Amino acid sequence: MTLEIETEAPWHVVQVHTHAEAKAQMHLTRQGFGTYLPRYLKRRRHARRTEIVAAPLYPSYLFVAFNPLIHRWRSIQSTVGVARLVCNGESPAAIDGAIIHGLKDRENAQGFIQLERRPQFAPGDKVRVREGVFCDCLGLFECVGDRDRVAILLELLGRKVRVVLDEEFVVAA
Repeated sequence: MTLEIETEAPWHVVQVHTHAEAKAQMHLTRQGFGTYLPRYLKRRRHARRTEIVAAPLYPSYLFVAFNPLIHRWRSIQSTVGVARLVCNGESPAAIDGAIIHGLKDRENAQGFIQLERRPQFAPGDKVRVREGVFCDCLGLFECVGDRDRVAILLELLGRKVRVVLDEEFVVAA
């Protein structure tokens, strides 16, 4: 009978200041802690422009690996960018390593988490266009196309017309 000794340090959760995930991660890494900040690619609209930016999967949180019995973990509390270490009473709360492994398994080659796309609407749902030429027109959702575009059926000039729009232009009616 052989005993398996876990060589990996347990993972813990650190709450960081708003938009300070990268800063806290850098400072924790400098202190010798293993860190993990899961990120994904998010579509952001600003000033009529749409851009794809990297965003944290869990805003204001990141994961830190350490063994509280061995490592000097109290320095985490005073690290630049860190608001607090999530604890159970006086001791740091550990999370299951399978959670971290599961997140890492969902990363693409660039290191971003791949989120599953689920249709926001079912075919036949009533929707309203909130921007663009067809603003405030009511229609029926048909399907999701490629590149985050949706097809809807609008009642125009007495007949149904299929229109393809950006997904963010359509809301539930």
